[in-house]
Amino acid sequence: MNLQTVDRVPLLDIPRGNDADHEEIMAAMEEVVKSGWFVGGPNVAKLEEQVCEVTGANHAIGCSSGSDALLLSLMAADVGPGAEVILPSFTFFATASAAWRLGAKPVFVDIDPVTFNMCPQAFERAVSRRTKAVIPVHLFGQCAEMDPIMEIARANDIFVVEDAAQAIGAKYGEVGAGAIGDTGCFSFYPTKNLGGFGDGGMITTNDDALAERVRLLANHGMKPRYYHSEVGINSRLDALQATAISIKMNRIQEITEARRANAARYDRLFKAMGCGDDIGLPTESNECYHVWNQYTVRLPNEDRDAFRTRLNENGVGSEVYYPVPLHRQKCFLSLFADPNKLKQTDLAARQVLSLPIFPEITAEEQNTVVQRVVECLDATKQRTYRMAS
Repeated sequence: MNLQTVDRVPLLDIPRGNDADHEEIMAAMEEVVKSGWFVGGPNVAKLEEQVCEVTGANHAIGCSSGSDALLLSLMAADVGPGAEVILPSFTFFATASAAWRLGAKPVFVDIDPVTFNMCPQAFERAVSRRTKAVIPVHLFGQCAEMDPIMEIARANDIFVVEDAAQAIGAKYGEVGAGAIGDTGCFSFYPTKNLGGFGDGGMITTNDDALAERVRLLANHGMKPRYYHSEVGINSRLDALQATAISIKMNRIQEITEARRANAARYDRLFKAMGCGDDIGLPTESNECYHVWNQYTVRLPNEDRDAFRTRLNENGVGSEVYYPVPLHRQKCFLSLFADPNKLKQTDLAARQVLSLPIFPEITAEEQNTVVQRVVECLDATKQRTYRMAS
């Protein structure tokens, strides 16, 4: 089978992703500039309504970043010194830093080797009388196993913060990411499925009182103006970001379906090559609707870093999410008595590699990715894979 290919494929192509909405976004931003309403206002309110529609949550509160969404959620749960917050070690730094900044102790637990998400059994074993909150991360666009996680949390009076930074539009069963736990936290960083033109975030919840408190905390604890009932932070979503994101939100289903189609095509191509023993392909759990922020493979029989170098030399961009788990980061070493305990986390950190899956990637570009991956495997395995006819 002859596959058409191209010379180079980037990991991401953010300008290509913005092309479809460019003129509409620029015109809408011009209106914001003319209005002079740059913080809060109708455009932020509109985006909050759209996020509620997509997630199914009753409330959405804009904030400055996904990192602040996590911080504000824990602040609203009164997490502070002496508390413990359980979270996976295989995640972005912000998941743990939010707890650390409040004086709480991050408690790292292992992951499921198939989904890369928090292992519910590991969560249950880590619960102590000091556990105040848990942060299941919907990594790479697929929800964690929320039914058992919620059961454990409710049985132990533990606040649940969904880290859905990579999972806008994902579902667990029939429920949207961000509408399952006590709060959900989203990021609009440019590399996310719904990326803005800088930092931006959103917090979702079904709890009326919790929504009101989060909104208060995000605005210096101030209501009415210049009257402060408690100490909050300055974390408001600006109107220019909200305007751009809101326009792109109109195409979120189209964007999601493109990512899902790209993942399915990779599956077909890799399986047709018959290289399954050397590449561990990602999967979609039966309970989940995966939105594929990343297409992350495993390379169990390779020196992953050397493989990635060869792949880059052959014109294919890739990234490692994440090369150093949080329990092995220098700033957190003192928290973990047995760094060898999280075996699945350490193994994933050595083996994973994320390949290009942005919505606008072409069939020729995907062909190129697969062919170059196979060629790099050929170089080390002294064998040749053949596309099934």
